[in-house]
Amino acid sequence: MPMTMRPFPVLLGLAALCLALPATTQAQGTTGVTTFDPAKFPGYVVDEVVVPVPSEIFSVLDKLGEPNWHQELRGAKMPEMTDRVSLSFVFGTVVAEGFVAVQARDRKAVEDIGREVIDLSQSLSIKKAVLNHAQAILDAADKNQWADIRKQFDSTQKTVRETMDKQKDTELSQCVSLGGWLRGTATVTSIVGKNYSADRAELLYQPDLVKHFRSQTGKMLSGKKKHPLIKAVDAGLKEIQEIMEKSSEGFKVESVTRIGVISNDLLKQITNR
Repeated sequence: MPMTMRPFPVLLGLAALCLALPATTQAQGTTGVTTFDPAKFPGYVVDEVVVPVPSEIFSVLDKLGEPNWHQELRGAKMPEMTDRVSLSFVFGTVVAEGFVAVQARDRKAVEDIGREVIDLSQSLSIKKAVLNHAQAILDAADKNQWADIRKQFDSTQKTVRETMDKQKDTELSQCVSLGGWLRGTATVTSIVGKNYSADRAELLYQPDLVKHFRSQTGKMLSGKKKHPLIKAVDAGLKEIQEIMEKSSEGFKVESVTRIGVISNDLLKQITNR
């Protein structure tokens, strides 16, 4: 049976088959609820749950009002590394950064991220699959075509996932997803923390999402070679899951802050390798 769950509007977050999105009606200063229809929500299905495409997730973030997206930008300079696991995590964070740049309508940031996507795809041996998307991002940025840029970032994420799966690099594909998810989570906690309300914090409640990701990191850690970055991410996800499970009656501001701290700490570990 479909489960009723609250949404987690971050890059590559898993949504349930039935849910409602809390939204703030700024003009009247009141709080309402926008019904979510999964049949109309673009995405793909994994283990009987809907995985929304990134642009639609960031459209949900628009319901938070008008955050200062420029404050959420961090840049996307690729660190010097050759390890494919680390590079895959970084790739996910860079694509997620692209969506933040689109929300901020920052053309230079989008162009910089488009170039980083090309460099990272070359390091991961998937440049041929990604190059057309990256070039389309750069072309659309030159014309300030923000909707087209969102679509191209969606396509980039999809192409990377499919290409890695075809190359039997399923674990690397999961690392891309996790990197993007962590960057998106950090964004949400930052936005919610700056203007906290119970409805906004409700957007963070998604223990089944974290459980799904932990099942993936668990599989990665079951082999002989246990990558230290995957171990760190798994430990961080474990704490986030515990916080979410304890927040079934509502998120306190301290819980929002703690999830943000964990996410940001893991992002630092990813980009410092």
